[in-house]
Amino acid sequence: MNATPVALVTGATRGIGLAIARELSSTHRILVGGRDAETAATIAGELPDADVFVADLADETAVADAAAGIERLDVLVHSAGVAQSGEIGRTEREVWRRVFELNVFAVADLTRLLLPALEAVGGQVIAINSGSGFRSGAGGGIYSGSKFALRALTDALREELRGRVRVCSVHPGRVDTDMQVELQRTMGNDAYDGSIYIRPESVARAVRLAVDTTDESMVESVTIRPVVAG
Repeated sequence: MNATPVALVTGATRGIGLAIARELSSTHRILVGGRDAETAATIAGELPDADVFVADLADETAVADAAAGIERLDVLVHSAGVAQSGEIGRTEREVWRRVFELNVFAVADLTRLLLPALEAVGGQVIAINSGSGFRSGAGGGIYSGSKFALRALTDALREELRGRVRVCSVHPGRVDTDMQVELQRTMGNDAYDGSIYIRPESVARAVRLAVDTTDESMVESVTIRPVVAG
């Protein structure tokens, strides 16, 4: 009898990551990824079968130590990330470093560390990207730049691992999360209305679609947009 499949969800203590952890918990043992041990443990305690994966994803050593304890992994969901808006001419290098460190470099490094476990079971990597991974505009160069880079990373990874590990990119439009509230605030939107945006649970169901795809097929990319908002 096969052991229960294991899914690691980074950024699983809030927003989209939390919704994904809850969605997959009906079929998987969840590793709740987060920076704060207490918060991650609280979320894990709410799920049927879960443990924690505690690490600051910007800390290379901490990530390597945490990954070393994983013996089996069927699904790796990269949901952690940061959003940052600002004009390029007014944005200093340190901001670019922070955004790319979390949205791109951490994804590449954690994937590298966990590939042996994923390949052993024919597992799957799912990256929560963004509609900003396809287009950019004024004030969006920092975030979109990182998401364009993440799309390039996952496209390459998919071809490198084709037939061994499946790779899916999920591109939501605006999602009703704490991150979206903060992003809209920085853009001057003081009349936030989350009802016009995607619910995190809808993104989680897209992840479920990719996870449940039968072994001979792969959801390579899926885009989810709000009906009335971009």
